[in-house]
Amino acid sequence: MKTTGNNSQLANNLFCFLAIVFILYFLKPFIVPLLFAVMLSIMMYPAAIYLERQWRFNRIASSLAVVLLLVVIFTGLFAFIGFQIKDVIGKSDLYSERLTQLNVQILQYTEDTFGIDKKQLLSDRSLKIENLIKNNFSRISDFVTQSGSFISDLFLVPIYIFFLLLYRKFFVTFVHRAFPKKDNAYLNVILKKIYQTQQDYLSGLSIVMLIVALLNSFGLLLLGIENAFFYGFLGALLLLIPYIGIIVGSLIPAFIALITKDSAWYAVGVIGVFAFVQFIEGNFITPKITGSKISVNAFVCILALVIFAMLWGIAGMVLALPVTATVKIIFDQIPSMKPYGFLMGEPDKDYLRSTAYNRLANWKKIRALKKKGVL
Repeated sequence: MKTTGNNSQLANNLFCFLAIVFILYFLKPFIVPLLFAVMLSIMMYPAAIYLERQWRFNRIASSLAVVLLLVVIFTGLFAFIGFQIKDVIGKSDLYSERLTQLNVQILQYTEDTFGIDKKQLLSDRSLKIENLIKNNFSRISDFVTQSGSFISDLFLVPIYIFFLLLYRKFFVTFVHRAFPKKDNAYLNVILKKIYQTQQDYLSGLSIVMLIVALLNSFGLLLLGIENAFFYGFLGALLLLIPYIGIIVGSLIPAFIALITKDSAWYAVGVIGVFAFVQFIEGNFITPKITGSKISVNAFVCILALVIFAMLWGIAGMVLALPVTATVKIIFDQIPSMKPYGFLMGEPDKDYLRSTAYNRLANWKKIRALKKKGVL
């Protein structure tokens, strides 16, 4: 009977998991902007509290002021990115011409080294590459300006943020009433942990991104790379996508250096700059500023990135870590889900040691106890 009950519980958990995945996938246009709004409202909540306590703003005025501040910040960010993209697109002819020359040089090297006829390899490839580069540069602005989903989110997210800040106490009361069997203090502890984790992570990540952006930009300036601040800040912005973002952020300016500079060593230098900044960020900047605010192990982080990328694309990769951290906090507070919360967390050092090391440590403990006469 016990085995049957366990199997039934496992089947129910599997069914609930599949149902949640189904809902997340098909309700992406609704859920993704709402989650971004929740993250931004959590990050800006201290600003709203400051306006209410220090400037005596009422709830409506403080919520509206925070939304307007976010609109100004993101408008400036998008304007900066837009001007830089326009400048890059304006140089697309130069880039495509340089890339064609580079292609010819590579083919000439291949012919001289391996004896393969350059004309056979080249054919009409240079023209195809040139057209491909031009089309790709022109499609960047088209994607940004013509995406209906992106434009609608620009209007929906500020509205969501306004009401999330305005009705924050109302939503807390809803949580209390939704779980009447749970003590309100217990629910408040969970909500506070979720808020504190997200707040520390988002505010810390913003500071880290600013520092990394400046370091990237100065490194690119020293190498004489065009649009250094754009690529430096772009690389920092891509930190929102863990693990993958830094790779993409370094390859873009490295490619630009490869087609605009006379030596390939500039591209190597760009990758070296980003690798050095990443080393500084991972070992010194992030641990000092954010610490271990999201205590999720690396394997679960990678799984979350893959799953959320399959569900929601790039937006899912940005949301993967905050959502996973929230799920872990909830699992840690539910007795039946604690094993899953444990599985998602960072393992202790003992779990990472080899069997031989553990045996040696146990042998030393036993030997010490024997000397003391305990054994």
